[in-house]
Formats: sequence, structure tokens, C-alpha cells
Amino acid sequence: MKRQPQFPLGWDEARVRRVLEHYEGQPDDEAVAEDEAAYEQPGQTVMEVPTALVPAVRELLARHLS
Repeated sequence: MKRQPQFPLGWDEARVRRVLEHYEGQPDDEAVAEDEAAYEQPGQTVMEVPTALVPAVRELLARHLS
């Protein structure tokens, strides 16, 4: 039995393919610049979280956004 892929709300196979094409074709220097820019976003914080706590953090973020 073949499983149907499940996509987040608003996403479909075509969108996933476009995102993959973008990142797979992106030059290394452009990818590094994009990653570095993510750390400089005002109002955002990047931190390491133990893997076991990721579900709890996601739940907190979901509650905060709703």
C-alpha cells in the first residue's frame, strides 16, 4: 500500500519541488549569506534546544502564535 504524502497547510507537491530546486541549485556563497542573515533578524533568537524538548518548544510556539 503506497502512502500519500502529507503536506503542511497551503503546501502541495509543486511547492515542495520549487523549494527543493531553489536550495539544491543555490550557490554555496549565497546559501551561507542566507543562513547568516537569518541570525540577524530583529525580534528573533536562535538557540540550541535539546532534542527531547523540541515537542514542548513547538507546543509553546503554537500557543503563542494562536
